Amino acid sequence: MPGPTTASPRILAGIDIGTLTCRLEIAAVTSEGHITKLRSDRRILRLGQGVDRDRLLRPDAMERVAATLKDWRQLIDEHQVQATAVVATSAVRDARNREEFLNLIAREAGLQVEIISGEEEARRTMLGIRSGLPAGVTDMLAIDIGGGSTECILDRPGQPPIVRSIDIGVVRLSERVLQSDPPTAEELRQARNWIQNETEAAVATMPVPIGLTFVGTAGTITALAAMAQQLPAYEPARIHNYVLTLDEVKRLEAQLLSRSKQQREGLPGLERGREDVIVAGVIILRTMMEMLGMEKVLVSDLGLREGVLLELASRLN
Repeated sequence: MPGPTTASPRILAGIDIGTLTCRLEIAAVTSEGHITKLRSDRRILRLGQGVDRDRLLRPDAMERVAATLKDWRQLIDEHQVQATAVVATSAVRDARNREEFLNLIAREAGLQVEIISGEEEARRTMLGIRSGLPAGVTDMLAIDIGGGSTECILDRPGQPPIVRSIDIGVVRLSERVLQSDPPTAEELRQARNWIQNETEAAVATMPVPIGLTFVGTAGTITALAAMAQQLPAYEPARIHNYVLTLDEVKRLEAQLLSRSKQQREGLPGLERGREDVIVAGVIILRTMMEMLGMEKVLVSDLGLREGVLLELASRLN
């Protein structure tokens, strides 16, 4: 009698439409949740520009995203993808004209977009993070610093995760508070106070066990890991599971705050297009680390994009 057969991996695509960045992952995903990447792309498209003030997605921003997704649809077709999931986060959640955007993407790229809540965003981000952690990591507090919001996720084996979503991200903080280049002392004070107040409220009822692992994901934290190592080009293998210390974060913050946006261009490890918002990102990270008493953060190059793939795979099984 033949033994049990193992189902072939499915070729799946996941797209994360963020406030600042859009990300694509095409991968072979097994029923056990193992991901083999086939094609990745990410582009800083600034869909959420101005949304904090106007609650509207701008036509030019929507067109940039639609054009990118149209390109990605060709890649998806070329890879003979069996199923695709597209999610949108903070900017689209907050926009009054989100239906116009969804219709544009359906018309231009033939893709259906799911708008997910901050809590669902955090849950799927945790799926992605958990898929690539080093051995021995159990209790974990993860943060995902996005363009419009920051998610905090406490995840402990055998217990339901505790999720808090804070409406502060790098685009929102930059547009609302950090308007000078570089920011003034008063703007920095306002930014830190806002982050502290929101973080205190978010984690007030969240137990933070001693000895847990503090993990960070998304563009701010991966960029800071690249800058700490002065990488001339983005190298996922050197960024993923890199340990970024609070002292390094403080050093990078001082370096960034001493320069204008133009002077930050070309700094080793800093992705082009992130020169303005990286200041908000490093302020958020430093303030949260100090508030939470964290001396180091484990950097994950995996996050929402991979979680979207794993969630899609589980729905298909």
